Amino acid sequence: MSMKNILLYSSFVIDNYIDRMGKSVAWLTTLLMVIICIDVMMRYLFSMTETWILELEWHLFAILFLLGSSYALLHNKHVRVDVFYEKYSNSIKDLVNAIGVVVFLLPWAIVVLVHGWDYMANSFSFREGSPQPNGLPARYIIKSFIVIGFGLLALQGMSELIKSVYRRR
Repeated sequence: MSMKNILLYSSFVIDNYIDRMGKSVAWLTTLLMVIICIDVMMRYLFSMTETWILELEWHLFAILFLLGSSYALLHNKHVRVDVFYEKYSNSIKDLVNAIGVVVFLLPWAIVVLVHGWDYMANSFSFREGSPQPNGLPARYIIKSFIVIGFGLLALQGMSELIKSVYRRR
């Protein structure tokens, strides 16, 4: 098996994993909407809210954002300034994408992974919880999603780089 075939197969495996994971994580949007609706009803009908509910809302949103970023990249739904890009040929688009991954995405992901790992490990070391009364007890779990999310984003970036390089040939 040639190196090209190995890389393209790796890209295929990464894409399939990210696609399945993204579709699974998307269901958290429904859960988040239900929780927000319940929170709003409780607040306006009964003038009561709980700290743990507010924290759960932002934890779910963080998971959606962190895990959804790689899915958005896979499906080309990420933020891009399309003023010039949309008029480029496919060959130029692949070159721009490859440069973007190498110059911006991967270095940034590596920085966040290195610092996020320390941030997560520190939080795990003392079993960090919410500083608020009645807050969620295991804040260290949500901090692990920083590392997971950026790890998946880096993997998807590598897949995009492989596809961009081999489409040009």
